[in-house]
Amino acid sequence: MSFWENVKKDLQKGLKEGIDFVKEGATIVKVKAEELTEEGKKRIKVFDLKTRVQREISELGGKVYDLSSKMKNPMLDSKVKAGITRIKKLEAQIAKIEGKIKIRSKKVARKRTAKSKSK
Repeated sequence: MSFWENVKKDLQKGLKEGIDFVKEGATIVKVKAEELTEEGKKRIKVFDLKTRVQREISELGGKVYDLSSKMKNPMLDSKVKAGITRIKKLEAQIAKIEGKIKIRSKKVARKRTAKSKSK
């Protein structure tokens, strides 16, 4: 085989390997983008839930304050109990979503640590 044929063969091999590398990289980028999109959606959902909790607590405080002048124990009022129940449900939803976010964050941290140790 001549020098030119060797060079041509090596260039074709290098080009094929380069294309394969780019395809693999694009696939990885696509997967990571999807994961980050899901993570972002979860964080937005948590923010929305926390905003609703803040609103509910403000309303609850107003109700309790208003009822405190009318009754001895405003905590016995059905509207106050309903408000507390709504807040607890929202808190449970937040805890569930934040738990998933923390699990995901720990997995990413472990992968990054493993990669840095292998270098």
